[in-house]
Amino acid sequence: MLTQLRQGEELTLRQQFRLICTLSIPAILAQISSIVMQYIDASMVGSLGAEASASIGLVSTSAWLFSGICGATASGFSIQTAHCIGAGDIRKARGVMRQSFSSALLVSLFLMLCGILIAGRLPVWLGAAPELRSDASRYFLIFACSLPIVQINRLAGGMLQSSGNMRTPGMLNILMCMLDVVFNGLLIFPPREVAAAGMTFHMPGLGLGVVGAALGTALAQLVTAVLMTGYLCFRSDLFRIRRGECWRPRRDCIRRALRLALPIGLENVMMCGAMIATTRIVAPLGAAAIAANSFAVTAESLCYMPGYGIAEAAAALTGQSAGAGRQDLTRRFARMAVWIGVGIMALTGAAMFAGAPFMMSLLTPEEEIRQLGIRILRIEVFAEPLYAASIVASGALRGTGDTMIPSVMNFVSIWFVRIPLALLLVAGCGLSGVWIAMCLELCFRGTIFLIRLYHEKWLKVSRT
Repeated sequence: MLTQLRQGEELTLRQQFRLICTLSIPAILAQISSIVMQYIDASMVGSLGAEASASIGLVSTSAWLFSGICGATASGFSIQTAHCIGAGDIRKARGVMRQSFSSALLVSLFLMLCGILIAGRLPVWLGAAPELRSDASRYFLIFACSLPIVQINRLAGGMLQSSGNMRTPGMLNILMCMLDVVFNGLLIFPPREVAAAGMTFHMPGLGLGVVGAALGTALAQLVTAVLMTGYLCFRSDLFRIRRGECWRPRRDCIRRALRLALPIGLENVMMCGAMIATTRIVAPLGAAAIAANSFAVTAESLCYMPGYGIAEAAAALTGQSAGAGRQDLTRRFARMAVWIGVGIMALTGAAMFAGAPFMMSLLTPEEEIRQLGIRILRIEVFAEPLYAASIVASGALRGTGDTMIPSVMNFVSIWFVRIPLALLLVAGCGLSGVWIAMCLELCFRGTIFLIRLYHEKWLKVSRT
């Protein structure tokens, strides 16, 4: 069906629906596997106590900021490849892929240096209690050192997805989740005896605690990045490297990547900056509130990750449709994907409301943290359908090259709606007030994205 799309053949409504679903399912599984990995980290560290959980929760938003910039860099190149593939220019698509690696690696090395320099002071800037600072700093330092690995993983996966290959990145991300279980089990806990099925087993371990969680995740990402890049460069029919090909970055390719990635990168900086500001608002409420906030974010992500999987499929489809010059198909793919996302996340939101106690019980044994987490999760449920609209619409619009306006919309929504509301409500409602503010802001954001989608000015954006 992707070949039919590129060759200008008509696709029936049923074929369009099947194509969105076929590409979305592996992407959704990949997204869910990454969230399962976060669940594993959170539950393993949660068993060490509230302070260990809070130390990771404190710097998690800062980690999202850095990894978000890596993702934006990858998007700047993968959007170009989707357009080239849609236009039938496979040679140019392969050229963009080669140039992306040297350019993106430089960006990630710069980010790594910045992360190393701020790791020691970051918990202090975030208002952490003295007992949380050491573990939080060490966790973030290890994460910063792994940023080149994160960048390569994002870039290789993005290139494969831009060609319509969602299956390989999905399978490798599931493998990453499984490796994370193994590495975390070996690195977080000390040697111990484990009883199962009436038998007792000796489990080796290094007992590194929070540091072990950071190292386990980094090692799992390293293995996945090697396999993902190996598949891209040596097994992919479209991108397999050949002898004598030039890897030197070209000015026009870098310029287009900057034009596409810069709005996404600035958006990530501003949005993660807002998440850091939210963490700063929550920090004075104490370790239990910090941990509950972090666990609830992890629990909720299982609900909205299907939206991000559909958004990846939508970006690939609108990108190739735009590259092929097919505005009618671009419009239909965008709208259909958005409403599929809204329907799925309405169902996952209902499941989250019912399953909140079970989800929080998996993450922490602390009763106070569990009850706080259940309360705020059930607040967020009511925003999930409109949150889906913003996630999927943003992916669909960016696939066409419309990166600036969605970034501005996200920035305005989170900084001028969420943060003021959180500051207003936290004094009287505590952590619940922060999440009420989040719920209202996500509803606002979904509404403005639907308006943008149906006004269709984004269809006039020139493809790169």
